Amino acid sequence: MQNNGKIIVLDGLDGSGKSTQFEIAHRKLEESGKKITAISFPDYSNPSSALVKMYLGGEFSDNPADVNAYAASSFYAVDRYASYKLYWEKQYRNGEVILASRYVSSNVIHQTVKLPKSEWSGFIDWLCDYEYEKLALPRADKVIFLDMPVEISQKLMTNRYGGDEKKKDIHESDIAYLHHCREAALFAAERLGWSVIECSSDGKPKGIEAISENVMKEISEVL
Repeated sequence: MQNNGKIIVLDGLDGSGKSTQFEIAHRKLEESGKKITAISFPDYSNPSSALVKMYLGGEFSDNPADVNAYAASSFYAVDRYASYKLYWEKQYRNGEVILASRYVSSNVIHQTVKLPKSEWSGFIDWLCDYEYEKLALPRADKVIFLDMPVEISQKLMTNRYGGDEKKKDIHESDIAYLHHCREAALFAAERLGWSVIECSSDGKPKGIEAISENVMKEISEVL
């Protein structure tokens, strides 16, 4: 009988330091001797991300809200399904640790906000049923949300792009939307039992290693 592995997800708004923390966690887990498969979504190397690219590129609309939550969620969910079946199902089934940068949680964060707050709980229930039950994607064992206030993350992203605001996609450039996404993320974290790591203090980002220590502490709880 096979023992499935563990799925650990790092999520956060754009500019939260997610990519940096993902790389550090991957390295530390490998150094500890764990068998790790690292995955990231959207999977831009896979043709299954075509609709995601069109959506983020503003081909359907410059306003993310114009593409309804259920349609946009499907773009990302299909990309995840293809990634799972093609690239990491075997590793997961063989007991490896799957470390994911974004996962089902990302749909929760970015699509819930398109609906009235009175519908948030129902949408989250629909989404979890759709991806975990209907598409049969394995459930995450731990979701870690890196909470970086939007004002700080915007400055970090501007620096990342060398001051060129045009390089931001339709999500990254919509500040009001990102504020709502943070609200939705904290709502979902409480409802779904995600771990939230505060990534700032006194209006400034915390040190990378300090955040990493908290990330690894959360990961150790499921390994």
